[in-house]
Amino acid sequence: MSINTPARIPQAPEATPITGYFTPITSSQTETEQAGRSLPLSHYLWILRRNLWKMLAFVASCMVITYIVSVRLTPIYESTAVVDVDRQAPSAVVGQESTRSIASNDSEPFLATQLKLIQSDAVLRPVTQRFDLLEKEKQIDPTNTEHTRRATNAPVLLKRLKVSRPPNTYLLWISYRSPDPQLAADVSNAIAESYLTHSYNIRIRSSASLSSFMEQQMEELKAKMERSVEALVHFERDLNVINPDEKTNILSSRLLQLNTEYTVSQAERVKKEAAWNSIKNGSLEAAQISAQGEALGQVSQKLNESKQRLAEVKTTFGSNHPEFKKAASHLVELQNQFEQSRTNVSGRIEMEFNQAKNREDMLRSAVSETKAEFDKINSRSFEYQQLRREAEADKKLYEELVRKIKEAGINAGFQNNNIRIADFARPSLNSIFPNVRLNLLLAFFISSLIIIAVSILIDTLDTTIRDAEQTRRLLGVEVIGSLPSVKDIATLRMLDDKQGMDASLGALGSAIQKSTRGYRTMSTYEEAIRTLRSSILLSDFDSRLRSILMTSASPSEGKSTTALHLSIANAEQGKRTLLIDADLRRPSIHRKLKLPMHSGLSSVLMGEMHWKNAIVRVPEIPNLDLLLSGPPSHRATDMIGPLLGDMLDEFGKEYELIIIDAPPLLGFSEPLQMAAVADGVLVVSLAGETNRKAVEALLHSLKRLRSNVIGLVLNGVKRNTSEGYHYYNYYNSYKNVTEVEK
Repeated sequence: MSINTPARIPQAPEATPITGYFTPITSSQTETEQAGRSLPLSHYLWILRRNLWKMLAFVASCMVITYIVSVRLTPIYESTAVVDVDRQAPSAVVGQESTRSIASNDSEPFLATQLKLIQSDAVLRPVTQRFDLLEKEKQIDPTNTEHTRRATNAPVLLKRLKVSRPPNTYLLWISYRSPDPQLAADVSNAIAESYLTHSYNIRIRSSASLSSFMEQQMEELKAKMERSVEALVHFERDLNVINPDEKTNILSSRLLQLNTEYTVSQAERVKKEAAWNSIKNGSLEAAQISAQGEALGQVSQKLNESKQRLAEVKTTFGSNHPEFKKAASHLVELQNQFEQSRTNVSGRIEMEFNQAKNREDMLRSAVSETKAEFDKINSRSFEYQQLRREAEADKKLYEELVRKIKEAGINAGFQNNNIRIADFARPSLNSIFPNVRLNLLLAFFISSLIIIAVSILIDTLDTTIRDAEQTRRLLGVEVIGSLPSVKDIATLRMLDDKQGMDASLGALGSAIQKSTRGYRTMSTYEEAIRTLRSSILLSDFDSRLRSILMTSASPSEGKSTTALHLSIANAEQGKRTLLIDADLRRPSIHRKLKLPMHSGLSSVLMGEMHWKNAIVRVPEIPNLDLLLSGPPSHRATDMIGPLLGDMLDEFGKEYELIIIDAPPLLGFSEPLQMAAVADGVLVVSLAGETNRKAVEALLHSLKRLRSNVIGLVLNGVKRNTSEGYHYYNYYNSYKNVTEVEK
């Protein structure tokens, strides 16, 4: 090939549909996929396995520290005094409170009030001053006078005091903690006694205040009662009666009686008047039916008999007969007697009539006077009743107030037993703090939760590429190989012959030496390289994959080392392989193999020599040739894109596989031009180091070029960075078993 031939602009080859071909996805699609697919449970288990020793060390350290601190802490003792609240006991000796029943629905508020009352300043201050609790609880600083004064005057709050109530009981627990068990018991008992004394003092002060108030009110009420009684007496004096109600009742009865008698006298008078009128008219029958008409009737009867005899004598003897004269004389006498009787009867009837009339007039007058007096008293009865009710009410209120004052005085001196100490506190035998067993248990659980949460959080915040499953899930690209991590990858090369390991490789003997991890690690790494080679070549069913571009997102991710070992592995299969160090900015193949670099790819691009003359052959590996980068040249860097396509066509006539070690793709232009002409692109990323965003940007750049992304290689996989690391143990386990069988 003549390097002076005008360069052609290579066209990007069509993507070959092989296994591992990159499926283009957008950033929004990636975010949607990340949000929609949750991590499997095995991933969290792997996180725990990866950090198992760290977690165990952290938990053990926490438990040891907890044990040491717990043992060195000052033991704290707690004593509890039990107060019994009897809601059925009366709160007074006399009065309504002595028989008043306690409502069952106010028990909870009452007990809650008592709990707060026990923790009040009035209850705690005497106990605090007695035992110097503020100083013992270090709430005051004796050296700071101002702070001590303010703390002493502030409401007392004891930090070591605990007041509680067991559920569904009327018991109150007063507990106090102290390094001194005797002090804890004394303080608990003192607080309980102070609470009882304070409750009694509250009742005494309340009764005294009530008595004082009632005495003030009693003076006013007494004056008011005297005024109302005086007004009532004055009203009775004006009425000239002691009790207007009784007077009204008497007048009412008298008026009723007078009305009855008046009605009877009216009827009697009418009767007498009728008899009188008949007498005046000369009616003898009217006179005879009167009370005096009996004598008149007898005279009238004798007169009739005398007239009849006179008629008989006249008929018998004649008018001149002495018998006739005697009968006539007797008749005259009877007529005179009849007239006299008649006159007397008329006089008596007239007198009776006059008497009946006078009696009627007198009764009429008496009824009128009685009615007038009744109306007078009845008209002022409402005013009297009002004055009387006021007087009685004032008197009753005054008497009730006097009774209340007497009851309050009696009840004030009564110390009821509805609140009593049921069980005095005693010094505790065992301390309640520190509880070493409980502290260790809490330290174990809390530290375990913390370290698990931290491990998961660190894993969640980790934005690097770690394993194949994660890469496939988040970036949508297949991971076709994973290379385990070794300490010195530059010196990792051991050839395994039939008899064992041979470290003498001629020109490359100084470059490929024994790994610091030994035979086990070298074998694992080389086996991973062979697996990667098979994954690449066996997926190329159409045999069109002749050139592979090795690139990465950023420097120092192991792409050059991977390209070197992949080339060796392919050459060992008897296939002619060419390794091109196309990183003209920072070449590394010659350093890894410790070869001189007098010429190379840059010399070919500049037209200084033919490419075949720049090839470095490896006699120990017959099928492997190297095309080093050559001397640095900016002009050669600009020319690699236009000329590489024709060069690959010529290289393809001599070699079955061409591996191009390109610079990192992000930030440089020539890797994009190389990717456009290569048959496939293999992206190398350092597990646990390469950022996912950088790889995602690299894949999108290749997508725009329609490049054939073969897949991604995870380099430097460690036990703590990848879930699939344990697969590398299969080779070693199998190899060890084989050696034992041999």
